Amino acid sequence: MKLFSCPLCESIIKRAQEKKIAQIVLHDLRDYASGKYRQVDDKPFGGGAGMVLKPEPLFKCITSLLKERRYDEIIYLSPQGVKFTQKKANRLSLAKNLMFICGHYKGVDQRVIDKFVTKEISIGDYVITGGETAAIVVIDAIVRLLPGVLGDSESALTD
Repeated sequence: MKLFSCPLCESIIKRAQEKKIAQIVLHDLRDYASGKYRQVDDKPFGGGAGMVLKPEPLFKCITSLLKERRYDEIIYLSPQGVKFTQKKANRLSLAKNLMFICGHYKGVDQRVIDKFVTKEISIGDYVITGGETAAIVVIDAIVRLLPGVLGDSESALTD
């Protein structure tokens, strides 16, 4: 959650939120976890090295959010996803509601992807610590395309 604090509260993204053109809501998986330590990670169900985000907190969080509103896309940021391009940013900027799932460690439990994810997006052919950084890149590329965000609307069209 702290990784999001600064980038989403600065520059163009901040301006878009202040103008009520974009609304970005963060959800802490620990709020949906159970147990004394509210653990959100575990070993992969199918075995293998590393840790993944457990399915239970993600299922609870996503199910709760789906009761509140309809999402045009539920996007999982992963190195296996389709490469993110300006064309994809343009398409996603037309959506009303987007949900981003940010993996950590080795990602998320595959059952979450199978049940909820409508798109898997990658920002490049490399691995980073978590999906938060990738989500910030994608959000920035989309938000700047929303009408009224940039001072000169033609600027986004010529990028």
